[in-house]
Amino acid sequence: MPFAAITYRVKPGHDDEIAEIFARFQRVDTPDLSGVDGEQAGRLLGTAVFVKDDVMVRVIHYEGDFAAVGRHMARQRGVHVIEEKLAPYLAQERDTASPEGFARYFRDATMRCVSQLSVDTHPARS
Repeated sequence: MPFAAITYRVKPGHDDEIAEIFARFQRVDTPDLSGVDGEQAGRLLGTAVFVKDDVMVRVIHYEGDFAAVGRHMARQRGVHVIEEKLAPYLAQERDTASPEGFARYFRDATMRCVSQLSVDTHPARS
């Protein structure tokens, strides 16, 4: 079950305001992800948000197709509410109002994964 991380450059000194925005986050309508064909493409298992100084990172735990995560999130009203409220605290403006704009930002802001370890892959489990 992989993880992904999405970066946001934010204006420093607004950690508390950003924390308050996420404290009121409206969760997605379903954790189930659909593919472009409408068939199940995975599940959203969990998310976490971290902020320090001028960097905010959203960590996404999912299974299945990561592109389906972006498509799913682009359709969620709660995500767009968060995006609107975050706008004043972002260091750089971005277009996330349309599903295409959101998907583009989601894709471009995904951090390169260099390691993912879990108990399932631990050598002691062999």
